[in-house]
Amino acid sequence: MKAFSDHSRPLSDRPAARALVAGSVGNLIEWYEFGVYGYFATVIAARFFTPEGAGAAEGLVRTYASFALAFFFRPVGAALFGRLGDRVGRRPVLVLVIALMTGATTLIGVLPTYATVGALAPWLLTFLRILQGLSSGGEFGGAVSLLTEFAPPGRRGLYGAWQSFTVALGLLGGAGVAALLATVLDAGQLADWGWRLAFLLTLPMGLGALWLRLRLDETPAFRREAARGAPPAREVRRAVALGAGRVMGWAAAGYTFLVVLPSYLQSTLDASFQQALLATVLANVGFAVTILPAGLLSDRLGRRPVMLTGAALVVVLSVPLLNLLQSDGTSNTVKGAWVFGAGAVVGLMAGPGPAMLSEMFPTSVRYTGLGLAYALSNAVFSGCAGLIITESVRRTGNVDIPAYYAAAACAMSVLALAVAKSPAGTAGWEEADAGDRADVRDVVRRDRRGGGRPGPRR
Repeated sequence: MKAFSDHSRPLSDRPAARALVAGSVGNLIEWYEFGVYGYFATVIAARFFTPEGAGAAEGLVRTYASFALAFFFRPVGAALFGRLGDRVGRRPVLVLVIALMTGATTLIGVLPTYATVGALAPWLLTFLRILQGLSSGGEFGGAVSLLTEFAPPGRRGLYGAWQSFTVALGLLGGAGVAALLATVLDAGQLADWGWRLAFLLTLPMGLGALWLRLRLDETPAFRREAARGAPPAREVRRAVALGAGRVMGWAAAGYTFLVVLPSYLQSTLDASFQQALLATVLANVGFAVTILPAGLLSDRLGRRPVMLTGAALVVVLSVPLLNLLQSDGTSNTVKGAWVFGAGAVVGLMAGPGPAMLSEMFPTSVRYTGLGLAYALSNAVFSGCAGLIITESVRRTGNVDIPAYYAAAACAMSVLALAVAKSPAGTAGWEEADAGDRADVRDVVRRDRRGGGRPGPRR
């Protein structure tokens, strides 16, 4: 009986390269905005969430509460847009989500502040954050489906890693814009109107992304396989839960070291805005450097071994890193090297992660399934990172909270990654190259049209 395979036909380089750019650019914009929001958290807290007489810490907590709320709408967006993407195709839904994301982010740049419209200001900002959460939830599943379904045989790890690589580019772009604005503007100008420029820059980027996606073709896998029936819902739910567990460490450590770090350094360790941004840039450069090599390595060794290494290193190194940053006797060079290393370790999880999730689901439910797994883990472990860390440090006075948070999440991911078998019937395809086979060979593949399937290859 014919094996179910998404990559039985070779792809020309041109459609794959076009998909690589168009699929990745939306993620870059998304994480540029989320980075900007994190970098300007203290400014946004003062302008939108701190009425007269309220404390700065209280305003920062409210800012991160709005931040977290947007993440909790990601699973809603993943389910809504994922269902559409699995029915009508990847391309039209990806066009829709990039338009929604661009519009919501641009409007943040023109919102009136608390001083102008009072209590309406935080509600308007929160509404736009919700729209961003919905669009972001629909972005990841569709973009990763697009990238991995267009990927040449034996290169899904590398192609999927570009989705994570654009996370680093987006965060670095946000940090670069924030640093530039902080350099050319004084503190008053930055707090008054300068922060708005960072959000308004999303408009030209979004229009460019929209143009690229309008020129895309539909993926060969969707055209060929989408008419097949979906696997049982119970098996898909189990795959979503397992996938979320496998990437929760990536979500928690990524946001702790790459996004929350600036406000933590400022509010807890009394670092300047420029010092906090420099630390964040170093962490994101380390993150970017390892993502693509980690994805390529996973094409040879398998997804889980590479991700397990990254998660285990976070468990071991998180507390020493925070203690080093707190030490007055440690040189800035050594601190910078450790921050760079922390980002690099997160990259070991982020590189193989997209392909690993994509391979857990067949074409008919891939957009929905991998999008939900990623969105659920990010809703809890990324969206709540700033809120949990800031509030916990404020209440307990324990400045090691960020390390405990990242290490605990990665410890749970180690357990999920150690589970060898994915739920039966949810394998996306049967691939011939050794790197992918290491992760999918233990999955029982069924003929979802009713017949039996051979057991796993050994």
